[in-house]
Amino acid sequence: MYQRRPGCLSGLLKLFMLDRLFGWMQRRFGYRSGSCMGCGCGVIMLIIFIMLASSIIFGTDWLRFSF
Repeated sequence: MYQRRPGCLSGLLKLFMLDRLFGWMQRRFGYRSGSCMGCGCGVIMLIIFIMLASSIIFGTDWLRFSF
């Protein structure tokens, strides 16, 4: 049976939005925040970012150009 997976454009849009969200959260709570809790939050956010990015990358059909 055919599995419905998002296409290339959707995957690129999701990665772009994830990158923007990760940058904003790093500036606000993470490494670039300048507070002492930035190290702990930065590591946790990095692990979550890697998990979300890998799920987007491996769950996208990169040969199909659709949303």
